[in-house]
Amino acid sequence: MTGSRVSIRTFGCRANQYESAMMRRLLGQAAAESDGGKDVHVLNACTVTGVADRKARQAARRFRREHPDALIVAIGCLADAVDRGLARFPEVDLLAGNAWKTRIVDVVSRVRSGERGVLPAIDPEPLAAELSGGNPRRVRAFLKVQDGCGRACTYCRTTQVRGAPRSKPLDAVGAEAEALVAAGFPELVLTGIDLAQYAPPDGDLAAAVTRLLAIHGLRRLRIASIAPSGLTHRLIEAVASDHRACPHFHVPIQSGDDRILRAMARGYAVADVLERIDVVRATIPSATFGADLIVGFPAEDEVAFENTCRLVEAAALVNVHAFRFSSRPGTVAAELPDRVPAAVARRRADALASRWRARLRGLLDNRIGSTHHVLVEERRGDEWRGYTSDYLYVHFASQADVPIGSIRPVRIVAVAEDHLEGTIDD
Repeated sequence: MTGSRVSIRTFGCRANQYESAMMRRLLGQAAAESDGGKDVHVLNACTVTGVADRKARQAARRFRREHPDALIVAIGCLADAVDRGLARFPEVDLLAGNAWKTRIVDVVSRVRSGERGVLPAIDPEPLAAELSGGNPRRVRAFLKVQDGCGRACTYCRTTQVRGAPRSKPLDAVGAEAEALVAAGFPELVLTGIDLAQYAPPDGDLAAAVTRLLAIHGLRRLRIASIAPSGLTHRLIEAVASDHRACPHFHVPIQSGDDRILRAMARGYAVADVLERIDVVRATIPSATFGADLIVGFPAEDEVAFENTCRLVEAAALVNVHAFRFSSRPGTVAAELPDRVPAAVARRRADALASRWRARLRGLLDNRIGSTHHVLVEERRGDEWRGYTSDYLYVHFASQADVPIGSIRPVRIVAVAEDHLEGTIDD
């Protein structure tokens, strides 16, 4: 809850989470000057899949039932999709595109003053104007350094609703990071719509990593999802140069079949992805990898699906986000023939998850007996939980109190389902 009368609910990616924190900060600063009026519920809504659209609309209907006198605002990607005639969202009072997020105080004032419908499209402010302040309920803070996308993959709405690539200048990135570290966040996560397209006038992603690792007090730096082309030699060397840079890379590979990758217009082949992973591991032997994978893309047959399953094993992925293809009106893929039946796509998603979990168990078993530093994120009873620098989930018990946000060495003693279990010296 921000102030006394405005709440924000976030759907979707890390960029949205960052932007929600930014909006809370702006609303908090304006709280003393608030014009009062009705309660306002802000939905920072995603439109990457049909499921994302549905979740936002369901949340709006539920809030309307529970708070019939309140006002509802949808802001962000789904609102931009509505403005472009790509989606509908009749359940809310006012819609505002992504560029309005830095003007959230004005948006709230407008809906309280009776404005309805869709706010007109406006130009976004420079990314240097975006400051989140982090989420005080989390031990890691997202630091958005890039927005927009120029790839135009055939299945994706991102270019339509986020616009062309934009990058935050290095000085602004450094200043924001210093403020987040000073606020007590032990880990920062660099994020964007496509980090591989981060290209400020004064550097690149490797330069940003180097700049942030120079900050006194930073305990960990993590890179969020990054396309294969972003795994440059300079970036790999920057990560390898400092133990505080987490050796985990989440890559939106999307398919393990070259024919499907061409249909997606991803711009690379499976061999290119595996070559990049090999280069990383040659420099950082402890590196781990995760991936986003789509199943059920038009014309994906059993051979193509099996190729994706083989990729999971060849790349030794420690985490997999498996998505069923979602047809988005306005995209090229929405018009492609040879649609995969929903039941087949569902079966493939389940099978892919099973194959990955079987592979993961073997990877986790190899950690038994080793010691890893864990960022403590939460406590449940006498058990603490958190992630290693290479993004493995760990549960451990302790008789002593362990501060949330601390980093503790944990000796791994067992594997349970999808996580490690360990002990610490009390």
